[in-house]
Order: sequence, then C-alpha cells, then structure tokens
Amino acid sequence: MAPRFRRSEEYELLPRVSSDSIRSSSNSDLEHHGSTTTNIHHLRLPAWLCIRLPLRPARALYTKLSGPRGPRRPLVRGICWMIAAILCVIILLVVFTAAFRPSYTHLPDHYGALQRRCRESHEPGRGNINNEKVFIAATLYDPKGLLVGGDWGSAVLKLVELLGPENVYLSVYENDADPLAKASLETLEKRLTCNSSLISEHLPLEEIPRVTVPSGERRMKRIAFLAEVRNRALRPLEANLSVRFDKLLFINDVMFNPVDAAHLLFSTNIDSSGHTQYGAVCAVDFINAFKFYDRFATRDLEGYAMGIPFFPWFTDAGNAVSRRDVLEQKDAVRVRACWGGMTAFEAKWFQSSYRDNSLTVADDTNFAASKISPLRFRYEEDPFWDASECCLIHADLTYLRYGRNITTDSGIFTNPYIRVAYDSRTLSWLPYTRRIERLYSFIHNLLNHAVGLPSHNVRRLEQPGDTVVEKVWKYDDTGEKPKPGESGSDLKGSYHDVKRVVSPGRFCGSRTLLVLNDNPKEGEKKWMNVPLPALPS
Repeated sequence: MAPRFRRSEEYELLPRVSSDSIRSSSNSDLEHHGSTTTNIHHLRLPAWLCIRLPLRPARALYTKLSGPRGPRRPLVRGICWMIAAILCVIILLVVFTAAFRPSYTHLPDHYGALQRRCRESHEPGRGNINNEKVFIAATLYDPKGLLVGGDWGSAVLKLVELLGPENVYLSVYENDADPLAKASLETLEKRLTCNSSLISEHLPLEEIPRVTVPSGERRMKRIAFLAEVRNRALRPLEANLSVRFDKLLFINDVMFNPVDAAHLLFSTNIDSSGHTQYGAVCAVDFINAFKFYDRFATRDLEGYAMGIPFFPWFTDAGNAVSRRDVLEQKDAVRVRACWGGMTAFEAKWFQSSYRDNSLTVADDTNFAASKISPLRFRYEEDPFWDASECCLIHADLTYLRYGRNITTDSGIFTNPYIRVAYDSRTLSWLPYTRRIERLYSFIHNLLNHAVGLPSHNVRRLEQPGDTVVEKVWKYDDTGEKPKPGESGSDLKGSYHDVKRVVSPGRFCGSRTLLVLNDNPKEGEKKWMNVPLPALPS
C-alpha cells in the first residue's frame, strides 16, 4: 500500500531550545499581530506584574535589546523586570494617594457649611452671613474685552450676588482699553446690582517717576507703573468716606470660583466666634495645571524666596515654617507676603477716614508709619533694586500691625484650598491634579537644593527702622540729565556705600531692574530687564 503522505504540520515537533522558542514566539507575534513585541510570558515575571500598561515600555526595551537569537545579555531580563516594577509602584502610589490621601481636597467643616448654603439657596448675600462690607478692586489688561465679557465677568457677577449687592462696591480700572474692551465694561456695569466704578482711561505716563539706565535714557520702572494702576483702582475708597469696609478683595485677570472667593474672605483662619483673623490672605494661582505662578510676590514666613514652582512651593530654608504648614494641609499657611491672583485684606488699613490708634506701629523706630498709612501700593526707588508692589504692600501692612515684633505669625496667610488659574481650562483641571501633589514633596526638595533655591537676598534680614550701610548704584555727575525717552551716550557710575534707615519690605527685593518699553515694536515685550552693573568683588 502506497505510503500516506502527511502535511508537515501533522508531524510531532521536536523539542526546541529557549532561544528557538523566543525566536518563534517573536515571529508568531509578527505574523499574527503585525508587531515586533516579544511574548511577555518569556520574561518570567511574577503574575502580579503582568499589567498591560506598565509592561509596554519593558516589552519595547526587551525587544530592542534582543537580537534574532535572543537577549544579548542576561541582564536584559532584570532591567525589564525592574522597569515594570518601578512603573507598577508609581501607579499604585498615584492611585492610593488620589483615593486615600488627596491634597487640599477635603474641606474643613465650616467651609462645607458655607458651600452648602451657597448651593442650596438663591438668596442674595447667602455667602456673607455676617453682612460684612466688601470693596472689590481689579486692574485689567483685556484686549477685545474677552475677560470682562466672558468667564471673569460672569464670576464677578455671581460673587456680588453671593456677598449681597448692598454689601459690595466694585472698582475696575483699565488703562488704554480698546473699543471692544470698553463695550464689555459698559455691558458689565449695566448688569451690576451693586455700587460700582468701572474706569477706562489713558494713564498719563509722564506722571510716573523714572530712573536712568546706563544707556542714558530715562525709563519707567515696571513696578512703578503697576503700583500706580493698582492705586487708581483704590481711588473710590477715598470718595466713599462714609462707608467703612470690612474686607478688601483684589482680583487679577484670573479665572476663579465665586464660592472660593467667599471662602477666602470669610472662612480662612476663623476664631471660635466664626470671624476671620488675618491682615491678608491669598489664593494660589496656576499658569498650568501643576505650575504655581506668582513667585515674584511670594515670600515664606522668614522672608525666603520661593522654590521650584510646584507643590509644596516653599523651600526647607531656615525653620521651613511655611513649607511645614503646607504639608500639614493648613488653610492658613503663614507667610510674609503673597498675592496668588486674588487677595483679601482687612480693609481698615486702606481707609484714611477710619485711622485710629491701632494704625500706629507698636514700637518706636526711625521709620515713620505715616509714610505708608493709609496703605497704598509702592515701588523701590533704587535704580538697580526691584521688588513686587504686591510684596511691598504686605510688608507695609505687617509693619503697621506689629511694628518689628514679628515672631511666629505675620498675620499674612496663603490658603491652598483656594486656587485660581489664568484660563478656564486650567481651572477645570485643578481639582484633579491637586489630589496627587503630596507625592511631589521629596523631589521638590531635591530639585531646590540642586538648583540653589531659595535665591540669596543680601537685605532679607534688614528690619524697618534699622540703620544700615547698603551698596547703591549712583551715576557719575555729568551735568545735564537726559530727558525722558531721550537716548544718550553710555553713562558711567559705580556702587557706593550709603547709610540709610530701612523701610519695610527689604526681604521682597533683588538686584534687578525691570522697565517698561514705552513704544514696543511688533513682537517686542511691553517690558524688559536691564542688565545690571557688576558688583565690586
């Protein structure tokens, strides 16, 4: 009988060595899946590590390091196993932290009570149970009126309703608004049910003091301009002398939740009677879902500058009080200065009509309190020393309240429960990204030390009223000074030792000079950083 021929597939396969197995498995994957991915079972990983997502990088690395005859080195399997294990641990930590240890997510009881009252009722003033008088101030740069006519304007209207229209005065100041921006302001004013002053004008720049830069030009300090604009938003305080405001709320061009603004005003650092105890308290502002923005104005309780701009923001320099307060999830994190896009103040310090004995400093120094009372924004006059006007206002406030006797509490706080952003999309992400931020603290500390933060400030420890000798830049006397905007030959100068009585806020500054670009060309910034003359060695 003729032999029956069988197809090769019917013959029993011979045993294969491991390298053949790997090669066949790889070929099979290519044929059936159109992929170069190695069969994961040959990695001989524990079963609990066989999770699809974290093993993808391990598979890719294994395939890359594997030739047609299998792994080139026995170490490859160990590397792949380690990568998969690390990824699994990271995922488990993220899931566990987000679910069981989220950061600044579970509101204190009194926050929850206010939130429920705002949600369950429609009565005007429901977010202001003590009927406190609130002055709201804002300075805007709003091309085409997109802020006032969009989410920002809607949030302000909702906030006025929560506080009670009879309790609110709204002051908005905009310099050089375009026609669409003016139309948006007019529309908002018609919709408001509270007293208001919405001003759009051309700010006379010649009225703002200038400094001389080494090119010989007389330029306007950026901080001098910003301080003047903010003070113009406060002008209605001087006109409404018959009204005593309890709180002053300053809002930047940020997206915010109106209920959060009510929390900032009335929930932060309350006492047993339910009343707030602060000189000022700031929100935390974000330029994206993770990055803190306002580092220039913020200083920790000891006056140190900020660290890398993500949670927990403050460094471990000195006693690290501010950093520890954040890690302990406090709603009133002790600081020396802040801004955070939205800041609430105890209003009496800004009102000259109600100045009383409490508005004088508690100690006898050579620096007169009358220079900063009532409070207004200001700038540093030294040519090559700059500080944020939003930092200096807190330094002046603290000096008025305590004099030089600041120990463990400046009366200035940051509230990390209250977060704002510079666009609506970022604001919508903040409830989610905050849940895992406790995981950042270790790497944050490592990076701060690696890059040398906080930056050094030679004047940080100077106190108001101290007599000190400081190095101040002075130009050589060359006769006639250039006129504003006029360019001349480079001027010569040098640093001189100057004896002076210290004003508040030396911890705010640094050796820098930011000036406005009076006539920016297309593509140029509206401000520029002037190179510093080198300090003598």
